[in-house]
Amino acid sequence: MPATTRPAGGLAALTAGLTLMTGLTLTACDTTTTATPDATATVTATAPPEATAPPCRTAALTWTLSLLDGDGDGAGAGQGDGRSGARLTAVNKGSGACLFAGYPGLAIHHGKADGIEGAGSGRPAALALPGRAAVTVDLRYTRRGTPGAGTWCVRQHEAAVTAPHDTEGTVVPVTDAHGKPAVLDACGETIAMAPPRRAGAGT
Repeated sequence: MPATTRPAGGLAALTAGLTLMTGLTLTACDTTTTATPDATATVTATAPPEATAPPCRTAALTWTLSLLDGDGDGAGAGQGDGRSGARLTAVNKGSGACLFAGYPGLAIHHGKADGIEGAGSGRPAALALPGRAAVTVDLRYTRRGTPGAGTWCVRQHEAAVTAPHDTEGTVVPVTDAHGKPAVLDACGETIAMAPPRRAGAGT
């Protein structure tokens, strides 16, 4: 039988074709996969420390009660509407934050029978007090001798105060605008309280 002879060029072409196919196969397999976030994953937000602070307690606050006008003895200018003003201030004595949520308790008594209490309207926002921060509450009252003041009056050099939602109170002396002892002479059933507001640290 005669021998069959294949051209050398055909073998070279076949080898080149196999090499090309192998290269294409390797290239197709060499792919990069990017992971996609899990659609069901949830992000947990961390609340600021103040939001989880414990309630402010009366004993953990330094209290002051200052008259805003006059000398506490019946003299001085009024507020333009026949009413006088005072300011109740509480400073956080601790290093950690506490939450001052609501109006503080305020009562001025003359003996066991007569007395006037502070009263505010609405529900004020809770205030976070970091260490050494202060909160103030402005007070308005009718001074004795003011037209229409009536006869239900209390004259006192101190007041009983309580932090919001606390049951333990303390006694705070009344001072004038210069920090000297004074007397609060108020008439009527209540002393009006403005919503508590933050004051500067260390006041």
